[in-house]
Amino acid sequence: MTDFLNWLSGIVWGPPTLILIVGTGLLLTLRLGFYQFFSLPYALKLAFSKKDQDHTSEGDISHFQSLMTALAATIGTGNIAGVATAVVLGGPGAVLWMWVTALVGMATKYAEAILAVKYRTVGKNGLMAGGPMYYIEKGLGWKWLAVLFALFGSIAAFGIGSSVQSNSVAAAVENSFGLNPWITGIILTIFTALVILGGIQSIGRVTSIFVPFMAIFYVLGGLAIIVMNLDLVPHALGLIFSDAFSGQAVAGGAIGSVIRYGVARGVFSNEAGMGSAPIAAAAAKTDHPGRQALISMTGTFLDTIVVCSITGITLVMGGMFMDNKLTGAALTTETFNKLLPGGGWIVTIGIILFAYSTVLGWAYYGEKCFEYLFGNKSITIYRVVYVATVLIGAGMNLGLVWTIADIFNALMAIPNLIGLVFLSGVVVAETRSFKQLRVKEKSQQKNQRITA
Repeated sequence: MTDFLNWLSGIVWGPPTLILIVGTGLLLTLRLGFYQFFSLPYALKLAFSKKDQDHTSEGDISHFQSLMTALAATIGTGNIAGVATAVVLGGPGAVLWMWVTALVGMATKYAEAILAVKYRTVGKNGLMAGGPMYYIEKGLGWKWLAVLFALFGSIAAFGIGSSVQSNSVAAAVENSFGLNPWITGIILTIFTALVILGGIQSIGRVTSIFVPFMAIFYVLGGLAIIVMNLDLVPHALGLIFSDAFSGQAVAGGAIGSVIRYGVARGVFSNEAGMGSAPIAAAAAKTDHPGRQALISMTGTFLDTIVVCSITGITLVMGGMFMDNKLTGAALTTETFNKLLPGGGWIVTIGIILFAYSTVLGWAYYGEKCFEYLFGNKSITIYRVVYVATVLIGAGMNLGLVWTIADIFNALMAIPNLIGLVFLSGVVVAETRSFKQLRVKEKSQQKNQRITA
């Protein structure tokens, strides 16, 4: 079974899927005229400025809460363990390909969100419901493909969202403090239940406080290590750029391995194209799909260009990836310890915070997929089962579950990417509409300043 699942994972995450992911991002980047780069400053302002938060438009949570819910799910163990795996298997150059994937992935994340808001609907419980299953069904009329996405998404949540994350927390706590995994599981289950049983408003409130704290903690810790070892940075950056096009650090000098692992781990980290983040975007209070789309887009930038870069640059600086003895979170921990005595605690605490936040974010994603399939009355059942898998995952050996989660993540992405390609014209039209709105807003603001 393990051999079969590993084979299947290699197929679904093989070149065709990776080409589809990057190709969709490139297509959208070109059709939008590189809009993600020109609009990034305004997008960051929208996301983090209090006065730009929309509290009056239709929706369940604010712009900021929507972004934090999405980041809660995306900033996870992939930012620590995933980057380390990419560097070990693909070499330092994989970090550059992670950056490239993120830059085009910003256009993908933008398109996902703009469609999610445009085609969202109000459920029988009065809350917003949206995401790939809705824009595939309503935009393309392909109900069967929408059902496939929702099915894959609801199953994936039990793996990558709950059980494997609680397992990561339990393992980190046991290694650092010697606490029994089942005790950790019980504590984590209680904290998870207290949040997710309250629905998206509760998740949004908690993540809007929790996610900025955990991201700042890890980024500042990593930056401190980089600054204290500043003399190693030029060589590390040089190695990242040179190896990206030569593959010399990989056995056999395989340039394909550098690109493959850089792209695969980049997507695994920021989830651009997977179709998960637009589910949170659909819940946001916003007056235009384009405005929320810009905010959602910043999630890819923050996750990969900021957080993953801290891990990637530090790993290359440490040079321990060449030993082939360590990989994943263990490699990141030992590298941080090497460059700063006690620095491994940054990684340990980071894993605990990142994994717990992923549990919260994916709870909402899985719930909305399940609701699409089985209706509003199924939500409570899904939440209870989801909380139970958090406890079960903490004390189990989940090597097989990780592989299954990887498979279903790829299976989620394929229907979503197909929808994005065929609905790219709608994305362009909505973007054009938003640009016209922005021109009017700027004109009004200018007139107000003149009058004042």
